Amino acid sequence: MPKTAVSQYDSLDVSTLLQHSVDEVVTHSYVKRIPLPNSKKTLALITLDNGKDHTRPNTLGPHSLVELRATLLELREEARSGSLGAVAITGNPFILAAGADLSKVGDIPDVITGLAMVQLGHQTLGLLGELGVPSFCFINGLALGGGLEIALNCDYRTLSSAAAALALPEVFLGLIPGWGGAWLLPNLIGIKNALTVMVENPLKTNRTLKPEGALELGIADVMFPPARYLEDSLAWADRVLAGKITVKRPNEPGKIERATLWPAAINVARKSLREKLGTVARSPYVALDLMLAAKSSTKAQGFAAEDAALAELIAGDQFRASIYAFMLVQKRQKVTPGAPDKEHAVPLTKVGVVGGGLMARQFALEIVRRLEVPVVISDISRERVDAATEWMRDELSTLHHKGRLHTDQLQKLSALIEGATDMAAFSDCDLVIEAVFEELSVKQQVFTELEKHVREDAILASNTSSLAIADIASALKHPERMVGIHFFNPVAVMPLVEVVAAELSSEPAVATAVSAVRKLRKTPIVTADSTGFVVNRLLAKLLGEAMHAIETGTPYEVVTESVQPLGLPMGPFELLELVGLQVGAHVLDTHHRAFPERFFASDALHQLVTQGKIYDRDAKKTIKGVSKEATALIGSGPGYTAGELRERVHEGLADEVWRMLEEGVVESAEDIDVAMILGAGWPFQMGGITPYLDRTGASEKVRGQTFHSPPIKGVA
Repeated sequence: MPKTAVSQYDSLDVSTLLQHSVDEVVTHSYVKRIPLPNSKKTLALITLDNGKDHTRPNTLGPHSLVELRATLLELREEARSGSLGAVAITGNPFILAAGADLSKVGDIPDVITGLAMVQLGHQTLGLLGELGVPSFCFINGLALGGGLEIALNCDYRTLSSAAAALALPEVFLGLIPGWGGAWLLPNLIGIKNALTVMVENPLKTNRTLKPEGALELGIADVMFPPARYLEDSLAWADRVLAGKITVKRPNEPGKIERATLWPAAINVARKSLREKLGTVARSPYVALDLMLAAKSSTKAQGFAAEDAALAELIAGDQFRASIYAFMLVQKRQKVTPGAPDKEHAVPLTKVGVVGGGLMARQFALEIVRRLEVPVVISDISRERVDAATEWMRDELSTLHHKGRLHTDQLQKLSALIEGATDMAAFSDCDLVIEAVFEELSVKQQVFTELEKHVREDAILASNTSSLAIADIASALKHPERMVGIHFFNPVAVMPLVEVVAAELSSEPAVATAVSAVRKLRKTPIVTADSTGFVVNRLLAKLLGEAMHAIETGTPYEVVTESVQPLGLPMGPFELLELVGLQVGAHVLDTHHRAFPERFFASDALHQLVTQGKIYDRDAKKTIKGVSKEATALIGSGPGYTAGELRERVHEGLADEVWRMLEEGVVESAEDIDVAMILGAGWPFQMGGITPYLDRTGASEKVRGQTFHSPPIKGVA
């Protein structure tokens, strides 16, 4: 007889794995036997509980899995003896499980130990589908990664309508769902739905499913309200066991889907990934390969394929980098190095915004939504002011139509929006943020006039992307009230805000800015008052090198090829078109003036501003090729090969990071990584910029040492 998915792991030795997890927070498996009145059967209910509250979710480290495995093996023997009719598994309040303990997975020392961890998960969770009696998962709360795979390995699933989120986020972290998910999910809900959950959602900033969505996809068989969730789930399981309920799964794939739609959907997804993500990130493509194989493989074959793929990924660079990036971003959402004590922050009861352009409108809207305080937005004409306030109210109406705002919220928030052409309207504001044209004299003029109207204790801020805050504040009688609050476009999507502390910026000014950013549900980093701060300084280095390469004879395609290993979501010339050629030219000019020996200005880029484009695009805005006008700007020199330019870019970026650390622009390399991940879309799989530059050898080459010791890289 062929091996089952569990029996293939009968000889598994996990002793080494357990030795590397001595400080694990163990999630225990507590069992209660419950007689069911309709079916006349006894159900063993396993409750996962780590002894913590909902702030420390159940996780599944090696010791937790070994305990659950022993529990399931014991219950399997009871089932074989006829004394047990069903098994169900649930979690402590609000939580089923959040999957593997990632902080411990990152400590795995080699491929062999990594493989043992993967196989232990398969052996344990796989038992849920091979107990000899029906198994149920009562998804009472959060179910992420391995937590959701617990449910997938069971025969039936109920779901609480109050569950916070369900997801398989592994691809986001450089992994794949490796405890059965890659095989079980597409075979449960169909390939297109599985692609959404396993690939599309993780790559959309780790999107999760709400209970209604999970039920609609077919991940759960039935949903109950939280008030009597456990009682309702037990009653439903009893009726299933008694034959009074027949579970139907309309999304379960049939022969036609497997033969035609399945491979076609995988091909479409693969093409879409190449266009949107490039080919550097490994885990999404590994996930597609596993899902394609799941079309015709057995469960045991699928689990074995997951073992091999996940063990290799766990040992590789991208997973280690992803975990570093994930943990770092999580930490920076709670703690901001360099920020004054939050007690220094000024309470915000009203906020002003100077400028009615798109950027100003965006963060004004976020302030209204998140802080729920009056916001007055001003511009030079009533027409421009009305356009800004109308745009903001239209955006709120759109959120209302999408069901993201209740009617009373819509009315309340709309009433908080005020427009003005006279700066006297800012007289009672606690904070005023300027977002006018990126020209020093213009900004100084604005603040000179603004200071005449605001209270003496009001905090003033600029959204400048590269100008020195001290230079802008020099127009003020009280420059200590001035701080930089640099948002990124689009404001609603980009999670980073650079808070720029000039030499004279007071603690209340900086603390108020940091506090406001946190209330906007964004991540602040505090930077010194240096040209370009962090993100634009490094992007200016990259984009300046790209344009310099063009002017010295390097074709556009070679430049793009040279930076592909960075894994960025788009090439340098697409990025220039996205941010705006005029904006890009201004940023390069600003950095060239500040650091002429290291940063290039670009005459070619100024010519492209006049021409208005780099790429020719079709009606769907898909790139067809480099335009004739842009091609004509390629210089007559020898140019660079892709390898030569890549090395130049790596070393230039490493040198600039070292300089920023030496200048005290930020406190640590971690701050620079957070900035590039959240502000420039630097991939999690690279771990941010500094781990990547360590792995390429660039950081050592320019300074004789790495940014991280030991470097953040795999063990393979």
